[in-house]
Amino acid sequence: MLAKNANAVLMFFLELGVLASVGYWGFTVSSMWVIKLLAGLGGPALFIAVWALFGAGGGANATFPLTGLARAALEILWFGGGAAALYASGLVTPAAIFFAIFVINAVLRIIWKQV
Repeated sequence: MLAKNANAVLMFFLELGVLASVGYWGFTVSSMWVIKLLAGLGGPALFIAVWALFGAGGGANATFPLTGLARAALEILWFGGGAAALYASGLVTPAAIFFAIFVINAVLRIIWKQV
């Protein structure tokens, strides 16, 4: 039970990690402050909107909840997007670690029927 709860908490922190990663990428994408501001704030805002519409609360709190393969695709794109943002920022090792932790978390959620 403790491990399942820890895995659910890890998923929440991974979600926050995606937003931080996309924000970091946005603020490093250009030397122009206007671009930095738009990408640094707009990128996470876009990710938040997509998550709220389709993935929030495991789908329970989403406006248009996804299930099955659609949910799996959303998670891969969402968390993969966070890893890709780190990679694009030049943080290759953190990107790989982030995605590996997501995969472990996802596998455990499937095994423990937390999806």
